[in-house]
Amino acid sequence: MNWARSPAVVRAPATSANLGPGFDVFGLALGMYDQVEARVAAGGLAVEVFGEGEETAGAGERHLVVRAMRAAFDAMGGQPAGLVLRCTNGIPHGRGLGSSAAAVVSGILAARALMADGADRLPDTEVLRLAVDLEGHPDNVAACLAGGLTVAWHPAVTDGCTDSVADLVGVARAADVVRGRRPAGLPVRLLRFDVLAGITAVACVAPGAMATHEARAALPASVPHADAAANAARSALLLAALTSDPSVLFDATEDYLHQRYRAAAMPATADLLARLRGAGVAAVMSGAGPSVLALGLADAQPGLADAQPGLRDGPPGPAAGRAGLRDGPPGPAAGRAGLRDGPASTYGQPGLAVVDSIARETGIAWRVTPLKVDRQGATVQPGGPGEPPPEAARQGRSANQDAEPGVHPTGGSTQGRVTNSATHGPQSRECRGLLWC
Repeated sequence: MNWARSPAVVRAPATSANLGPGFDVFGLALGMYDQVEARVAAGGLAVEVFGEGEETAGAGERHLVVRAMRAAFDAMGGQPAGLVLRCTNGIPHGRGLGSSAAAVVSGILAARALMADGADRLPDTEVLRLAVDLEGHPDNVAACLAGGLTVAWHPAVTDGCTDSVADLVGVARAADVVRGRRPAGLPVRLLRFDVLAGITAVACVAPGAMATHEARAALPASVPHADAAANAARSALLLAALTSDPSVLFDATEDYLHQRYRAAAMPATADLLARLRGAGVAAVMSGAGPSVLALGLADAQPGLADAQPGLRDGPPGPAAGRAGLRDGPPGPAAGRAGLRDGPASTYGQPGLAVVDSIARETGIAWRVTPLKVDRQGATVQPGGPGEPPPEAARQGRSANQDAEPGVHPTGGSTQGRVTNSATHGPQSRECRGLLWC
């Protein structure tokens, strides 16, 4: 095998799956990052971990990044004699922000970059398939790879029309699919959409973790037909809300498939979600929880509709017609950066400034973090051996988060602005012309 002499540096964004009604389908990339620097060595395995998950440094071959790299090397036909990894993590583990997807994507892309002809041996379509096989479902890995908003799905694998979820995945039972257990090797596709420039997010990161499989265990094998129909309508509306008309974000983020069923397992999450939505905030459970994600317009000002394509002409209707919307301006944001007081927002929906104050009212130590939408996806760049963690990672802040004083972001690692030297993502040569670019 012909191995690259220089290390590979992979930066992978956090992701939020589902976004309310888009269960196992929608994913949104967020400006919080993990970074992996990998190089081939003469022998052995060395793993360093900084930031989130430092305790996993001793996992050795069981470390998720290592497992993903091994799987990618196997797919390409050979293993290196040794590996040295430096992981700088900004994405919290077990909080519903795609930490496992970032680890899987980072490992696969790093392995491919370390093999001289890796792009030929493992094309992007196979990167996606392998990542989904390792992760178990496509929503987070799709957004992590492509950036922006993604819709991911498994195309039908049988001839003719499929009559049930079980038909779609062959021998898999419908209950297994709901709980994220799918046969390996299924074809998978994704589409990437550009999110409106004004859309921003606020993550309320839960103080404790919950494993995805525990959250999925609370889901029923079937739901009422009326709920399924309502959820389908909201899913279609959500795509429009994030790409053309944010005035419908609140209605578009209403879920009928999973959040209510998970409430008993995550009462604090359910309580915060109810409070935010009761105040008219377009809030959703982030992935399988327990964190909460609020979506809205950044620094919304009157007249924004005139500058955004697809937004409604004219002023919105009065907020008094929607239960739970506040008539006056939102409460003070207590100095939280990125959550500014001012006009409630365009279209009569409350601004994201209320998120921090509502989270404080619960008495729980939610880590309220304003985040931008990541529009690059995972990137691979050349790096130098032995480089220290980036300054942003040491300070616990990603360069794509609001950097004003007063906020306590979860943190992340980044090398700042992505350059055209990236070998994956929308800026890369490989990505141009692909389905998700």
